[in-house]
Amino acid sequence: MPLFLLTSTTTTTTSSSSNTFSTILGPIITLINTAVAPILTLVVAIGAIYCIFIGVKIAKAEEQQDREKAKQQLKNAIIGFLLIFVLIVALRLGLSPLQSWMNQFTAPTVS
Repeated sequence: MPLFLLTSTTTTTTSSSSNTFSTILGPIITLINTAVAPILTLVVAIGAIYCIFIGVKIAKAEEQQDREKAKQQLKNAIIGFLLIFVLIVALRLGLSPLQSWMNQFTAPTVS
């Protein structure tokens, strides 16, 4: 299954009374909704693999300075991946309220 499904989006015809923002943003929102789950899975997998490599680095470190450096890398990696995870989840949760807010303040064009 491809990551970006541009062909599966539905297209709507624009008339003089339709909201052009909704017409433009419909495929973009569908694309984001489709791509969030695979991206989230990819981030979790990469984060787990990277943390395992750093854990091995900690275990193999012979000097205290190398061990402390690897611990700091592990701490930074966990914080970074958690931040990415939270931002992706916030995007997913915030998309619907932002779309309804946008639709509330954009009036349809009348000719």
